[in-house]
Amino acid sequence: MAVRPAAAVTAGRRLTDVTLSPARTAETALGRKRRARRMARLLAETHPDAHCELDHDGPLQLAVATILSAQCTDKRVNEVTPKLFVRYPSAADYAAADRSELEELIRPTGFFRNKTDSLIKLGQGLVERHDGEVPGRLVDLVKLPGIGRKTANVILGNAFDVPGITVDTHFQRLVARWAWTTETDPVKIEHAVGALIERREWTMLSHRVIFHGRRVCHARKPACGACTLAPMCPSYGTGPTEAAPAAKLLKGPRARELAIQAGVDPDLVPAKAAVAEVP
Repeated sequence: MAVRPAAAVTAGRRLTDVTLSPARTAETALGRKRRARRMARLLAETHPDAHCELDHDGPLQLAVATILSAQCTDKRVNEVTPKLFVRYPSAADYAAADRSELEELIRPTGFFRNKTDSLIKLGQGLVERHDGEVPGRLVDLVKLPGIGRKTANVILGNAFDVPGITVDTHFQRLVARWAWTTETDPVKIEHAVGALIERREWTMLSHRVIFHGRRVCHARKPACGACTLAPMCPSYGTGPTEAAPAAKLLKGPRARELAIQAGVDPDLVPAKAAVAEVP
């Protein structure tokens, strides 16, 4: 069934009244790879500012921030970590931390008792197995307390420049909507998407997909009518397709630019969108 998305801009030209292809069930594996790579290139144009949104300086700080980010916004984590990083500059400091003091520092991030336990055990594991240094290999990272495969890929990609795909809730939702994979297990999703996209792009792809999920393709109501990826998205129509209601859903400091990129009047974007906290 073909549907007609709103205007979009890609590769410097406007796409108006583009008709989507029929249901992707008939798409070949090669066709899916080509479409995924086109979408990945367009994501790079749409979100040139994509980056890791957890403030950090080095692999240890990133590991700690990523653990704290579970069930918590990056903004809240970034409010907590400056004092935390000053108080605990090394793995040994976390290993020897006073539990009640550490709990109080990270309380605003939620689940602070479990996270305190993870941070203390992480510090102990790093001291005992790696001389207090965060290792730069996936096989070593995933053996550390509090470090799962997702966190390991965040650390590798952003602290060691080792390409990795971060399958968080945004990434999982979007690649399913885009029909890049039908897998639901995060590890299988990682491998499936990795087979579609060149390895050197994995880390930045993760950032761009997450940016898009936080700013455009929201969980409950995606901004379909103000999305640059609409012509290639088999889930177009999940959210409002008219420009005005879609533009109101855009979030972040570049919300108006995102509208322009999608061929939508930026004046339709509410002023409060630019300061709205991204999910």
